[in-house]
Amino acid sequence: MTRAVDVVVIGSGVAGLSTALGLAATREVLLLSVGDGSTPWAQGGVSAAYGEDDPLDHAHDTDVAGAGFCDPRNVRALVEEGPQRVAELIAHGARFDRNADGSLSRTLEGGHSRPRIVHAGGDATGAEVHRALRSALERTGVRTMTGRTVGLVQSESGSIVGVLVDTGAQTEQIDARAVVLATGGIGNAYLASTNPSTVRGDGIALALQAGASLVDMEFVQFHPTVLYTGETSGQLPLVTEAVRGEGAVLRDIHGRRIMDGLHPRADLAPRDIVARAIESTMRRDGSNHVWLDATAVAPDVLRRRFPTVLASCARIGVDLLTEQIPVAPAEHFLCGGVRTDRNGATEVPGLYAVGEVAATGVHGANRLASNSLLEGLVFGRRVATALTLDLPARDRGRTHELALGEDRDPERIRTILTKYAGIRRDGAGLNAAADELGSAGTGPLATVARSVVAAATARQDSRGCHWRSDHPHPDDRWDDHIAVRLDEAGTSPEISNMFLSYAAQK
Repeated sequence: MTRAVDVVVIGSGVAGLSTALGLAATREVLLLSVGDGSTPWAQGGVSAAYGEDDPLDHAHDTDVAGAGFCDPRNVRALVEEGPQRVAELIAHGARFDRNADGSLSRTLEGGHSRPRIVHAGGDATGAEVHRALRSALERTGVRTMTGRTVGLVQSESGSIVGVLVDTGAQTEQIDARAVVLATGGIGNAYLASTNPSTVRGDGIALALQAGASLVDMEFVQFHPTVLYTGETSGQLPLVTEAVRGEGAVLRDIHGRRIMDGLHPRADLAPRDIVARAIESTMRRDGSNHVWLDATAVAPDVLRRRFPTVLASCARIGVDLLTEQIPVAPAEHFLCGGVRTDRNGATEVPGLYAVGEVAATGVHGANRLASNSLLEGLVFGRRVATALTLDLPARDRGRTHELALGEDRDPERIRTILTKYAGIRRDGAGLNAAADELGSAGTGPLATVARSVVAAATARQDSRGCHWRSDHPHPDDRWDDHIAVRLDEAGTSPEISNMFLSYAAQK
């Protein structure tokens, strides 16, 4: 069965919903999803600089957290357009937390120089953003479809002209003048992650197959504080760093402060610095977690601001109000992804990418806290604007299918990537990972793992969330961004070149 629309958007997280909503009045859109992605699980909030807070200060904090590796044009778009997108979200019905005087409540998170994080339900911001966008989209009448995208349709000229969807009952082809990947990151490529199991890098594998390139795949962010439940795999409960923003501190198993003297902002240093400090402490002490101590924070603040975290702690028998809670780092966010221009266009005609799957350059080598929901809102609207103004012509030439393969042994792939390409890396381990992945097949997890390993092997310095113990410092010789494409056989990712710009089209 085949049907046709103007635009297919793959993914129903904040980026996909924002894109579809922005197109609803002008284009025939179909929203495809196999789940809600990572958006509903986001706890912290949306960063927005307005009023007395200068967007240029937000841009500076973003660049510092990104280790000076951000794209300045896109960062400026992020911070300047962000408040307007938040205001539109409120107009769509989003209920953000407010102060007694009716103003938006704003809090502080790691890497920010000012309290600029708006939040909802205390620590349930992602769920509220998702609800508001989903509700607004339903009012437009945009069609939605549940099913996993298992392939793309490509014309003889190289344009992407459709998708293949497994609905469970059949595989359906949907023709389109443009396809937007909003499929999220690569969380399920690691053993332990804050992401749901549906986030496994399908969009990245599809983009590679279509001929697109990836950039900055070595920059995989680990959230410093995930609740240690005793489980070592699967989706683990997040403990938002806003808890530290309210005054909680990190301690080792002996009760000593971990971040004292390591960074001017101590427990609110950027995520890469805190995650490395925790990993180093755990390695030194032979422990599987450290402690997050919020006992000095007023109980009413904890109850009001962190009901989700309180409930997660209660499920493992720990009281956040009176006890230290066990935390450890886990995979959280991909800072790189599919190479795009500032409007989401990839190098492949008809193929766009937005959100965590895309490399806009706004995160550089390490994402600033609460910039991810903001990125989805801002760049989702940018993609929608671009496709409203200029939709590709329908290509009616002959086509062929680009099918997404299956991973034969996903648990083995996750184990390899976790062991060799986690917070701490070195050349010997990365070479071992490449060897062990050689027999892993060509499914999406294997493709993602090889892409991360190839980029991490090539980058022989340390910056942001890429840290190599054999090259522990930044090196100006590695100031270029590393690109990955499929090899000539079309089966395995390899380093294609290094370049100075994120922009796919200049």
